[in-house]
Amino acid sequence: MPSSAAAIEQALSELFEQWAGEVPKLVLPLAPSGSSRIYYRLEGGGRTAIGTYNPNEKENAAFLTFSRHFRGKQIAVPEIYAEDLSKDIYLQEDLGFTTLYSFLLKKGDEFPEHLISLYKKVVEKLAHLQIEGGKELDYQICYPREAFDKQSMLWDFNTFKYYFLKLAGIPFDEQALEEDVHRFAEYLLGADCGHFMFRDFQTRNIMIRSGDPHFIDYQGGRRGALQYDLASLLYQAKADIPEPIRQQLLHHYIDAAVKFLPVEREKFIEYYYGYVLIRCIQVFGTYGFRGLYERKEYFLQSIPPAIANVRWILENCGLPIEVPELRRVLERVAACTKFEPFDKNKGASSLLKVDVGSFSYLKNGIPADTSGNGGGFVFDCRFIHNPGRYEPYKKLTGRDESVINFLKHHSEMERFLQDVFHIVDVAIGNYIERSFTNLSIHFGCTGGQHRSVYAADAVARHIQEKFGVPVQVQHIEQERKGWINE
Repeated sequence: MPSSAAAIEQALSELFEQWAGEVPKLVLPLAPSGSSRIYYRLEGGGRTAIGTYNPNEKENAAFLTFSRHFRGKQIAVPEIYAEDLSKDIYLQEDLGFTTLYSFLLKKGDEFPEHLISLYKKVVEKLAHLQIEGGKELDYQICYPREAFDKQSMLWDFNTFKYYFLKLAGIPFDEQALEEDVHRFAEYLLGADCGHFMFRDFQTRNIMIRSGDPHFIDYQGGRRGALQYDLASLLYQAKADIPEPIRQQLLHHYIDAAVKFLPVEREKFIEYYYGYVLIRCIQVFGTYGFRGLYERKEYFLQSIPPAIANVRWILENCGLPIEVPELRRVLERVAACTKFEPFDKNKGASSLLKVDVGSFSYLKNGIPADTSGNGGGFVFDCRFIHNPGRYEPYKKLTGRDESVINFLKHHSEMERFLQDVFHIVDVAIGNYIERSFTNLSIHFGCTGGQHRSVYAADAVARHIQEKFGVPVQVQHIEQERKGWINE
């Protein structure tokens, strides 16, 4: 079982050579997912593949089994090219770079017609995947459970309680809430739960190739209700789909589903909003663990739109059964304002300017302060695993994609940056309130080329996006060399 970056890349290269007949010329680590899986793009001999390393044997078995089954049903999922499960690796079809989430990032303030049309294609293919793809599927291979049953729901409720409600300081009556969630789970199981449930059906797991949707990362799938995946897609926190369009897509999905099996529209919709709520509860648990506990900024940013979704459901649909403590808890979540983003207009109109930079301890040392305020934060990156030790990265910098993904996958960089964000955010908020004019934040590594460059860029971007204050970035060693590294 490979563990280091070099061992994983070597194992995938050997598997690629067995499949393609040539050693890959490119082995590029891709941006990390929210799991322990590590992905690479491999190219050579005019062929390309996505290489996957995943130490979870049961997840691998589920994904490979599902993929081959769905391909046999003419469902748009990646083809499996080769596998070596003794090394926890496999090769799958490369579906390109474009996800449905990529389209959301470009949509602006409006929800354009072409995006609605794309979503319609997605929900049509979702119905096909769930209903036809679920037939003759070996659900015993599912991980961690065969079905999205009461136990699965209770696991999600517990994560919600202990990683979101507790960490967010939202009070609840434990016994009363426990009784309510049991009752709510039993109600939800009254829906038709006999089809394939993707489990994490959201825009990052939908690839768009030549205008057509393809699905990835369904290894957590199991038997369940049709409504759950549709709720996951249409109420994804950051998608910000206008409610009339959600309604349009809901009915378009039902129209697609009735081509495969009888669906009572009113009954489907009644259970649908219950599944919207349990999906919201599930994502709050994830955002609590990843955001409030692990302090990952992306998940913290997702909390306000998730709260807005719950607020809309409570105001417009309510809960389908009497669960008074669960209602009270959700109302407290809906009223919570502690996660609202910083007012960037306040930051932009403040006197504060932030200088962020990278430097080399070996060449020039800690840079002098030129503001007259005595300097600011200096962070040492030399303890972080250095991509510069490896030949493919020696002439690259912290701005190159392969170096960035190396640091995300194979180093402590992301955890380090979460701690840096936590420290500098407090200072910046305080300095804005006190009308300070300058703050400097510098990152040093041995050569000022990989780790410090990436860290400085990441922190500068974080400050601009969160606070709206002017940020000036200087990469001292790289600018001295004209970004040319021999």
